[in-house]
Formats: sequence, C-alpha cells, structure tokens
Amino acid sequence: MLFLRILSVCYASYLSAVLAQSTFTNPLIYSDFPDNDVSRGPDGAYYFSASSFQFSPGAPILKSLDLVNWGLIGHSVPSVAAFGSTFEMQGTPAYVSGVWASTMRYRASKGKWYWYGCVGFSKTYVYTATSITGPWAQAGTISHCFYDCGLLIDDDDTMYIVYGQTNISIATLSSDGLSITKTAQLFSGPGGTSEEGSRFYKINGFYYVLGDRPSGTTYVWRSSSIHGTWTYQTLQTGVASPIPGGGLIDQGSFVQAPNGDWYFVSCTWSYPAGRIPILAPITWSNNWPTLTIPSNKWAVSYPFPGTSAAPLPARNGTDTFSGTSLGPGWEWNFAPDTTKFSINNGLTLYTATVTNDLYKSRNTLTHRTDGGYPIGTVEIDFSGMADGDSCGLAAFRDSTAWISVTRSGSTYNLVQVSGATQDSSNKWATTSTGNTIASKPISFSRIYLRVSMDVRPNGAKPATFSYSTNGSSFTSFGSIFTLNSTWQYFTGYRYGIFNFATKALGGFIKVISFTTSGRS
Repeated sequence: MLFLRILSVCYASYLSAVLAQSTFTNPLIYSDFPDNDVSRGPDGAYYFSASSFQFSPGAPILKSLDLVNWGLIGHSVPSVAAFGSTFEMQGTPAYVSGVWASTMRYRASKGKWYWYGCVGFSKTYVYTATSITGPWAQAGTISHCFYDCGLLIDDDDTMYIVYGQTNISIATLSSDGLSITKTAQLFSGPGGTSEEGSRFYKINGFYYVLGDRPSGTTYVWRSSSIHGTWTYQTLQTGVASPIPGGGLIDQGSFVQAPNGDWYFVSCTWSYPAGRIPILAPITWSNNWPTLTIPSNKWAVSYPFPGTSAAPLPARNGTDTFSGTSLGPGWEWNFAPDTTKFSINNGLTLYTATVTNDLYKSRNTLTHRTDGGYPIGTVEIDFSGMADGDSCGLAAFRDSTAWISVTRSGSTYNLVQVSGATQDSSNKWATTSTGNTIASKPISFSRIYLRVSMDVRPNGAKPATFSYSTNGSSFTSFGSIFTLNSTWQYFTGYRYGIFNFATKALGGFIKVISFTTSGRS
C-alpha cells in the first residue's frame, strides 16, 4: 500500500507538471516516423499517419491530444502481403518499397477513415475503418499511382487527391472514394524543379497545397478555387535542424492546435535514427502562412500549443507479449509467415526460412528505436532450437550487426556478427551476410541479449552488444559496430529479433520479453 501511495503522489506531481507545461521541446518523438499526414479526428484528437516501407503491418498511426505527446495506436495497412508476393519475400524481396508518403482522413458523411497510398508506382491501395484503431480493411484499388498524395474532403463532401512529382495533379474521386471521375494538372514545381510530398487543405475559403523540393524546401500553393490559378510562396528553405547534426527538413502537415493557433509538423533527416518528427508554429498574414523559424533555424523550444493534456502511454518499456496479438510498436520485416509464430501470453518464433542471410529470413520482428541513445534487450528461451539454427537481436538496417545464439549439433554458441550489407543500386541484393567477430560456447538455455546504440546524427554512431543470464548484470561481447548514416534505405535503424534455420525447419524459440530504454 505504501508503494501505491508513493506511486500515486509521484504520478500526480508528474501530471501537474505536464498540465502546467508552457513550452515543448523538439523533436516531438526521437524516432523514425517520416512523411507525416496529421489531421484532427471526430473525437478532437490528432492522428498522425507515417511511411513504413516494406514493414508489416504498414502505415503506422499515432495519436495525440495536444500535438506534442504522441502514442502509437495502430496501422492502416494490416499486412503488406496485399501488395504482392515480393512483400512475402518471394522472388526478389521488395526492400524500400511499400508504404511511402500516403494520406489519411476521416469522412464524417460515411463515418469512416480513409487511407490512400501508391505502391510500386503502379496503383493506389485504399483502406477504410470505422474506428481509427481498426479493424482496417482493403476497400479497393485504383489503377493509377497517387504518388506522395494528399486527400481533401471538401465542404460538399467531394473527395479530392493531389499527387505527383514535379507536375502536381488532382483527382476527383467517385462518391465512394474508390475510383476516379476526372483528373487535371494543377501546377508544376517552380521553374520545373522537382516537387513532391503533397498535402491538401481548405482554410478560410482558400485551397492550399503543401509540397517539397527534396533538397529541403517547402512550398505553399494557394488558389481561391480548385481549378483556378495557383500561386506559391516558400514556407521554408535550408532551415537548420533542431537536432544537433540533423539534416534537411521537408514534408509535413498543417494542423490547427486546440487553442486555434496553427502549426507545421515536419521531419528532419537525422540518420542513423531516421527522419524525426518536429513541430513549429505558423502565423497568417493576408491568408499566407509564415513559419516561426528565428534566424532560419527550427527552434528546439516553442510555446506549448494551448492547454496541455496528459501524455499517452510511453513508447519505451517492457513488453511481455501478453494476450494473443502483438502491440502496435511491432512490425515484421515484410509480411510474416503466420504459421511460423504464435502469441499466447508469450511469443514463440519458429524458424520460417532455411538461409544464412538475415535479409532473406522471414519473420524478423522489428521495433523502432526511441531517443538518441536507445537500448534494446530481449529475453529468449532457446531450448527449442534445432541443429543449425540462429536466433538473436540485431541493429537492423542495410548495414547490420547482431548478437545471437547458434546451435551446432549439441553445442550452443554465443556469437556476434557485424557487417551484413545490401546494395542500394542492385535491388537491395545482399552483398555480405556478415562476419563473425566473436564466438564462445555456452551451457545455459535462457539468455538476455542487448544492443546499445548512439543514433544521433552528430554522434560517434556505435552499436555495442552484451548479454546476461539474470537480466541485471550484463557482459560486453564482440566489438563496436559503426552504424550506417546513408539515406537511401530511408528507414532508420531498428531492433530486429530473428530466428532462422541454416539446415532444416522445425526449431523454435520463446521470446519472454523485450525492453526498450534510452535517452535523447
């Protein structure tokens, strides 16, 4: 009882501090949630849809009551298997394809949420749900690519989507939102320059399209009518990131705060962490927005947008895989083989692939990092491994390292591997399956594996590995691996829990728990 009273007092003090908050600090989330489309739902809360590429489920959704404190609540795309067999790792796996800049809005007349996203530059998938948390279901496909699209539901309930690259077009949709009735070109990027990342709004009787030149410039286009004359102003260009060492800023959303003020939610390219969400206020003059960026620098701190609300559940913590489904923080690397895992107050991963290549191993389960110094710890019972199996925890990207347990006959070894790589210029083919840095025999069957990273763009970018038999005392193992900071993979580093066979299927591991921690 004393512990509960202390906890209650501490939480009350914390909640009072949050409610009294007068400023907020960028980044909003030190985690990889790019290409945001943020809008307000019928419940007054804010919902943030992001890109997720080949990871499944796709199109993650975050929720906030105040534009500052965000929690991950679900996904719009239940499985990327709907996109074709290459998203089930058949043939050449479709790395870095899948869910790119997409759009999500609530349509009051139908009582539904709509999500649109072009996949593979060929067609657009449509998913709908009556509740933001699902279940979401595929409502149809449109045989036209709405590249980097933005949805507007006008005052008369007509649905429009703006899309394109350089030449920005608009599609008028059918009443059910599942087909096109007509298309037209609206405008081209200034001076014929590349423009993408479209978002579409109607504010105070004017139509606005947000668009970005990929080199770090955001344009605002305005017209008094959809098919009228469009003119533009530059919202930001070459703005310095609020994250030390962070790169260019582009793609984002306009959104109105609870107190009526307006904000721009964008992201800063900050590898190896990824593209990190940031927020800044905008002001209006003559129906044109101005971004608040003193000395052309995105500030670390701004006034809080209205009255603060209590934050949603923390993104860091321990998951013991209770219940019968994964929490929203988890995404598989491609659509999983659903016959090769089970969740029933614990997670069992059966080997799903015979390979020595982690990039071709099905059912690798990933989780985003959070913070500049993220730490991931997995507890595994590996007594069910078969001869030739390998299971472990990776710092997962196109340049990967991991700590693992392998079985060879009756011998179990703790192994650290570094330098598994992919070729961005050759359909992400594997160029190295990694090199064994350290190995030693072990005689127990349950272990804690840990990876600690520095994903700050101005940091030294090390990943280090350690293990424990009791969860409290950890021993370093292997050598420091330097994380990759290139942008072509788009996604930042993730934790990856894997279990693959090199000889034959049949083995399994039990994932007892996974803990994420760290600091910014």
